[in-house]
Amino acid sequence: MSYEKVAQAKQIVVGTKQTVRALKDGKVHEIVIAEDADATIIDKVLEVAREANVPVCKVDSMKKLGKTCQIDVGAAVVAIIR
Repeated sequence: MSYEKVAQAKQIVVGTKQTVRALKDGKVHEIVIAEDADATIIDKVLEVAREANVPVCKVDSMKKLGKTCQIDVGAAVVAIIR
């Protein structure tokens, strides 16, 4: 389900640093996190998402998430922009 949300989104941000920046700017509608991502990488994103009251969805694979974003590497975090 969340892979389709990412694929259909008009604008996304890929990666932890860019996602945290977008969260702090108040631009994020929803976050999608890969369950196989390293916890140390996604902890900061989850913390900022909780503070910003942004919903978080989880998907099973970084590789599939990266492919959905049309990039050649796995993606740990994707933010769907408003």
